[in-house]
Amino acid sequence: MNKSDSISGQLWSSLLDKLKEALTSVLPVSAIVLALYLLPWVEISNRELVLFFIATLMLVIGIGLFNLGADLAMTPMGQYIGEGLTKSKRTPILVSVCLLMGVLITVAEPDLSVLAGQVSAVMNSKMLIYTVGIGVGLLLVLGVFKILLHLDLPSILMFLYMMLFCITALLIEGGRGSLLALSFDSGGVTTGPITVPFIMALGVGIALTVGGRNASENSFGLIALCSVGPVLAVLFLSMMSSGSIDYQVPDYSMEAVLEEGIGNVFVGQMIDVGQSLLLVLLVFFALQFLILKLPGNKLVQILVGAVYTFVGLVVFLSAVEMAFMPIGYKIGAGLAAENPWLIIVFAFIIGTVVVLAEPAVHVLNNQVEDITGGEVSKRQMMLALSLGVGVSIGLSVLRVYLGFSLLYYLVPGYLISLGLSFFVPKLYTAIAFDSGGVASGPLTSSFILPMVIGTCVAMQGESSVLDFAFGVVAMVAMTPLITIQSLGFKSVMSVRRRKSVAMRRILEAADDQIIYFE
Repeated sequence: MNKSDSISGQLWSSLLDKLKEALTSVLPVSAIVLALYLLPWVEISNRELVLFFIATLMLVIGIGLFNLGADLAMTPMGQYIGEGLTKSKRTPILVSVCLLMGVLITVAEPDLSVLAGQVSAVMNSKMLIYTVGIGVGLLLVLGVFKILLHLDLPSILMFLYMMLFCITALLIEGGRGSLLALSFDSGGVTTGPITVPFIMALGVGIALTVGGRNASENSFGLIALCSVGPVLAVLFLSMMSSGSIDYQVPDYSMEAVLEEGIGNVFVGQMIDVGQSLLLVLLVFFALQFLILKLPGNKLVQILVGAVYTFVGLVVFLSAVEMAFMPIGYKIGAGLAAENPWLIIVFAFIIGTVVVLAEPAVHVLNNQVEDITGGEVSKRQMMLALSLGVGVSIGLSVLRVYLGFSLLYYLVPGYLISLGLSFFVPKLYTAIAFDSGGVASGPLTSSFILPMVIGTCVAMQGESSVLDFAFGVVAMVAMTPLITIQSLGFKSVMSVRRRKSVAMRRILEAADDQIIYFE
């Protein structure tokens, strides 16, 4: 067997593993939709069910191809850029490239495009996307300085979130809080399948090159910081807006997709994903020519991985647009009309399983297990994320039913998570805040958000959607912060308990060795 056959065999084997993992992840969501089809609560036609399962198969293929592409291209590109620019000791170039890549990779993020499309009636989609991109770029630069100077992540996050809530209070006081939930949602959707592998690897590359104590721990936190940037950017955009905002619910019906034509859906996704990935690749190859000077075999690997990433994202996003958005909206509206408490219970259940199908979650879990040397396993991460997302979506639907402000969740939630950061190992804090951004991926913005919008239309009416339905992505991004830091708190208490037991045994043994003379 020659070398090319061996490489092809390894790629095929890796792809099969990724497809099996994707199938396991997507099956629970499919089983729940099938159960609802058989039950009388939601009217799902035979045609809609068939199209949904075709889309589910596409979803499995898309996730599998994307995850392989991330391993071959997006992650290595981030690490090579981080290592190469840090070794060159040209800090201005490193900062400039990170700012540029932060903007470009955000513009390339499919989650953000999905969200922008759903709010195009109240805000120019391009303006929202580029505003968010600038926010990510600026906070990515802050994250780079945090790594280079070994700054304390919890302290930075505390300052940023205090500033964020101060701006929020000013907006509410000035009567401009209508885009508040959208602002927080923009932070959640930004860190998706393209952004996460690249930015996490960029952080690893810089941190390992800089070295020092706790280099692995220092590599986490970029995703956390990049999640705050979009919120601040959209809040500033809201401060400049004026007048009333009239939101109209998009047409989520499957008939609208069929009228557009499935072929047109694919072509549209190919153009969007292709343009975005091309920008990232152009910057990378410019750096390769000027600074990195990587060998040819690594460049070939990145090009092959980019093709897998492109095909995977096109198939994934086309499947989401074809069936998952329409079915999500119909489920939310149908269950809410049947029984409000039924949709709350269902929201918790669907939340615990939908995170399994998020592509970027698997990338994060693998990197966390590698960086921590198995101290935080993939299974622990997935369990914590599933419970956190389930709780967040259940609470979001409860908020729709009762009709209160998103801040009643976010303020105490972030205070708890920031408070925990001072009692748990910093590694857990960094992982937790990174996980919050990662959990709110494409399925959250394209399946869960339409479901909650449908719920809100049935319960509160279309005029309340902007106030009560939006914010679910922000909730999904927040609750993993608490659940994963709780893992860290449990770990700290377990260590203390073991030390206490060991010390007691030592003292008891010492007492037994004392010889008394009479």
